[in-house]
Amino acid sequence: MRSMGGEQVEEAVAGAVAVLRTATDRDWPGTRAGRLDWDCRHTAEHIASDLIAYAGQLAGRATEAYVPFEIALDEGTGNEDVLQVIETTGALLAATVRTTPREVRAFHPYPFRSANREGFAAMGTTEVLLHTHDIAEGLGLAYEPPAGLCEDLLARIFPHVQPGTDPWRTLLWATGRGDLPGRAPVTEWRWRNNLVVPAERLTLQGVSPAAAGDLAAGGDGGFAWVGGGPFQGTRDAAGMLLKAYETGTHRPEWGVFALVRREDGRAVGGMGFHGAPDEDGRVEVGYDLAESARGNGYATEALRALSAWALAREEVTSVFATTEPENGASQAVLARAGFGRVAVEADGGGDGAGRFAYELRG
Repeated sequence: MRSMGGEQVEEAVAGAVAVLRTATDRDWPGTRAGRLDWDCRHTAEHIASDLIAYAGQLAGRATEAYVPFEIALDEGTGNEDVLQVIETTGALLAATVRTTPREVRAFHPYPFRSANREGFAAMGTTEVLLHTHDIAEGLGLAYEPPAGLCEDLLARIFPHVQPGTDPWRTLLWATGRGDLPGRAPVTEWRWRNNLVVPAERLTLQGVSPAAAGDLAAGGDGGFAWVGGGPFQGTRDAAGMLLKAYETGTHRPEWGVFALVRREDGRAVGGMGFHGAPDEDGRVEVGYDLAESARGNGYATEALRALSAWALAREEVTSVFATTEPENGASQAVLARAGFGRVAVEADGGGDGAGRFAYELRG
């Protein structure tokens, strides 16, 4: 898996500046930027503002709101000078991403009020690509960023969007900038940074389709694992997530979470849902731990936190899980987390044949 970081920010900025530099002699203030209500000059300034704002969020470790500052260009700044500002603010974001520790999260409102360094890199890169497209469209310039970069962005901050055969066209469609055959036009959109559910000693960090693909293929998914991790169950769950993403049925908040230890940032296991709640409001959960992390109560702690999060949703009435009859350790975890046994199906019938079923109701 290619990590989303400073290199991608720099790649996006370099491509944008290269194409826009061919038209610095044009009337940017007097030309509308594509489908936007802004002119090309204002849109270029907006790119720089976003890049420095994201750098500020990460560098300042802002957790409650945006850091209250803006940049203003000097009077008389020309189009070429604006491109220099974009290059500079892009370099600042890239440097900030590279020097920010893995576990740091800073405020961003959509949709779960925080993002990590990869999230800010992805959002900054997306802002550059999309607004360069807007300016290029207004000025009549040809512009198309690398497909691999677009694919990376879709799999990280557009996990709810089914990927298509043309990543750039899919990204444009997902942000209301074009049409795709068989898909309704997009009139409103938000990117989706991963959900993080806090627990006492752990954070449950939502796994993106990009990370899931890497885990399913035998990689680390971008997490630093304890010895022996991840366990095979986590890789299998990541494969299910990836399949749901590819078929357009993935709902990120009902996906897979890596259980990350606060004290050292090490992932100790995986936990997640088998899908969105059913028509009765019931959602199924599964989990595993790396062998070296077992016996510390991590699974119980994580299950309590994730179950509480789920039961706080209006569409959820209960959380359930199943275990093999001989898996006493898993049954003990469920009992400690407040689940009660509701069924034993050992006669070969039903979806849970040969398994114990446990449930926790709100």
